[in-house]
Order: sequence, then structure tokens, then C-alpha cells
Amino acid sequence: MNKTWLSVIIAALFEVGWVIGLKHADGIGEWGATVIAIIISFTLMIMASNSLPVGTVYAVFVGLGTAGTVLAEIILFGTPVQIGKMVLIGILLMGVIGLKMLSKEKKREAA
Repeated sequence: MNKTWLSVIIAALFEVGWVIGLKHADGIGEWGATVIAIIISFTLMIMASNSLPVGTVYAVFVGLGTAGTVLAEIILFGTPVQIGKMVLIGILLMGVIGLKMLSKEKKREAA
């Protein structure tokens, strides 16, 4: 795994943070952390799309963010586990892994 893909994964982790923040933030500090997570998440995703196909970056970003948010809701907030939901998350993650395996970095043109 190279540095660009690592930034997509980190961006997805911050996405989980801001999505949970949008639902559960109560105070100014929590809202501030949510805004910071949004900024970091999208900055890392945009930077990664300079080297990787933007559609693949976005699909992986959203897929990992979705899976992470569902798992975080289960672990942190006691959302009931549903077998069907877990199967669909597994299918989603297989698609994300497949997209990552098929993508190639863009070659940068000399300026």
C-alpha cells in the first residue's frame, strides 16, 4: 500500500468521525471537531485524487466511510447488529478492495 492509498483510508476514518459528529454533536467543541474532521477528510481525498482516478478514490472513500460508520454506530452507540446489513457491508468492502486492486496511479505530466 502506498502513501496515496493510506491518505484515502485516513480520509475515510475522518469521514466516520464527521458523520457521527453530525448526528451526535451537542456542544460547540463537538461541532468544532466535526468541522475539522470534514476539512481533513475532504482535503486528503482531494489530494489523493491528484494521483489516483477520482471515481475510484471517491468510491473507496465513501465505501470505507459507510462501513466504518455502521461499525462505529454498533460499537459506540449500541445499534443492533443485523445480519443482512453486515452481509451488505461485506459486499461493499469487496467492491472497494476490487476497485483498489484495479486502479493505477496517474502519471504526472511535466509542467
